[in-house]
Amino acid sequence: MEQWGLYVSGILYGAFEKDGGEIFHRSLDIYTGCLKEKEKFEEENTCYAFAKINVYEALLHAEACEAALRAARESGKTSFVTVYGERYEKRDEQTYAQRQVKFPRDLIVADEGVAAFVTPAREQCAVLVRKGMEDLTVLSQWNEMYGSQIYGVEPVQTVMVPMRDGIRLATDIYLPRALDTPGLPQKVPAVLVRTPYGKKNNCESYYRFVQRGYAVVVQDVRGREDSEGQWLPMYYEVEDGDDTLTWIAGQEWSDGNVGMTGGSYLGYVQWAAAASENPHLKAMLSSVCAGSAFVDLPRRGGCFNSGMLAWAFMVSGQRMNPGLMVRDDWEDVLDIRPLEEIPPRALGYEIPFFKTWISHTDYDEMWARGNWQKRTKSCHVPALIMSGWFDDNGMGTTEALELYEDYNEKKIILGPWMHSGNANYDIHGFALGNNALRYDMDLVSFAWLEHYLKGIENGIEKTPTVEYYTMGTNRWKTAENWPVPGTEELVLYLDGDGKNAAVSNQGKLSYMKPEKGQSDCYVYDPGNPSTHIADMSENELGVPEDYTREETREDVLCYSTEVLKENLTITGDALADIYFSSDCEDTDLVVRITDVDRNGRSMKLADGVISAKYRNQFEHPEFLEEGKVYPIRIRTTKLSHTFLKGHRLRVTITSSAKNFIFPNRNTRDGFNSVEYRTAHNTIHRGGSYGSRVIFRTEE
Repeated sequence: MEQWGLYVSGILYGAFEKDGGEIFHRSLDIYTGCLKEKEKFEEENTCYAFAKINVYEALLHAEACEAALRAARESGKTSFVTVYGERYEKRDEQTYAQRQVKFPRDLIVADEGVAAFVTPAREQCAVLVRKGMEDLTVLSQWNEMYGSQIYGVEPVQTVMVPMRDGIRLATDIYLPRALDTPGLPQKVPAVLVRTPYGKKNNCESYYRFVQRGYAVVVQDVRGREDSEGQWLPMYYEVEDGDDTLTWIAGQEWSDGNVGMTGGSYLGYVQWAAAASENPHLKAMLSSVCAGSAFVDLPRRGGCFNSGMLAWAFMVSGQRMNPGLMVRDDWEDVLDIRPLEEIPPRALGYEIPFFKTWISHTDYDEMWARGNWQKRTKSCHVPALIMSGWFDDNGMGTTEALELYEDYNEKKIILGPWMHSGNANYDIHGFALGNNALRYDMDLVSFAWLEHYLKGIENGIEKTPTVEYYTMGTNRWKTAENWPVPGTEELVLYLDGDGKNAAVSNQGKLSYMKPEKGQSDCYVYDPGNPSTHIADMSENELGVPEDYTREETREDVLCYSTEVLKENLTITGDALADIYFSSDCEDTDLVVRITDVDRNGRSMKLADGVISAKYRNQFEHPEFLEEGKVYPIRIRTTKLSHTFLKGHRLRVTITSSAKNFIFPNRNTRDGFNSVEYRTAHNTIHRGGSYGSRVIFRTEE
């Protein structure tokens, strides 16, 4: 009889016995800290769903994994496929990575057998391990930090917490309680989660904080689920976060120290709360945080982010409804004008906050109130900042990194991940290294809280400030700060052999500014926009994709280096300085950075957008004069990537990115115009107009 244990963040949540084709389990009673009575474990059992690992399938497939592993080793292969179609590649001598699935079940092997399955996720890691083999996994590090000590979870308390204007926010409180081992203090630090997705949603994942001796406070933000007030994303979060922190510190169970955790909007509210300078906020676990309105969402570069429409649909009602994100008619929905008509025509009802967003055309007080970067003064909170190169909220993390550049109490982990985080080795056909995922994200997170909330000297503040992954060479690196010190500026100028060279994909990137001034012209038709390749229903917009076909369009200008004679590593964000003219009063500019391999496949790595009328400021539009040349700067998302010998670095420029931004209609009303004009746009290069892209390179 085989015996296995399921651990999440080092805590045993289930014990399993496998006898032939039958599986039995004892699940953890979180209230008592004891395992429940043994019962048969059925495939449809979902009590471990929060762990992101299919335990039932893993246990049934263990023998098939072992058989395929033995066959591969006997034949000298470093990869294998099981009879169930599961593909594995060697990661190191003890570990195999499962490819081409989200939330993979990596293998830890010992003596030709499977010692454990490991499933990393954004901020946690699940380990399904054979009894007696725990020390072969990351569990050994958890044991060093905590030993066997865990606490029980008190039954949830729900209260309505008053804000300064009298609105009350629904708040769940989970408190730890001592079990057989005494020693729980009467007052404990708290971990705060503020969410628009429902305080009960995925609440099981927060028990691990309670079991380690923290109170957990989960709150519906204003206007959502069971909270009172109006739902206007990002508008109230500074003040409401401030009031909530003060309320927590005043509770009889609180020692006055509060940390915050969460990703995306749950990351945004952390930075908003920090901007209030509340003295009780002592630590943040910021994952894939959303940024300010005109830098990140919903108005990237002043353009209106159409990719967020799936999210807007999901939170359009009082309660979250993920089913509203999945549609097969997104292309038709995105064509509806004016934009105010999208919700009633696509959903059958209005979305008040969407209507408010549209009514505030330019950057004003409404948008400024939610800008946590600009509202943050001198007070900073120790922050663990986690994001990925393909995070569609990556510009939010860029704002956080800017804000904290001169602040020392931070740790930064930047991986080759999407918004969903540390969960995929293969992203839309882009294969990462077998070391791309980490098993210690939750370990680092807990160490951060232990140090800054409990005052434990565990050395986390002495670890490298920045850990980042360079794609291409597939290496994890460290640095003292971000931007990475010691990188060198690389300027590549737009160039070409003749007029309109870029239209036929013959544009060049040159190390020297061309002496002769030339131009590349293209026609941008809002009725036939180029596509940002993404699945709207997936709600992942920053994904890498093959743009080879899209680059054959005549309205996509391509500038490429010569075939590289040696590796070229780019780390950081890029700045595109473009000299531009148009025959329309407004239009958009979209810049992409791609890696063109030996076969000519062009994979998108980073991008940036801007509405031309906001080239100098977001507060007031400055419309274009026909034929006049304007300098326009576009900042891209960040990356660390090695363009390998034999590849080419490419920069593309166009004026549309359907699925990402609503196409600019080339009128004063921009993206929301019912009528549209065809724009004749020109990129000026060489001579007096040194259009260029600025990168940062490292060895």
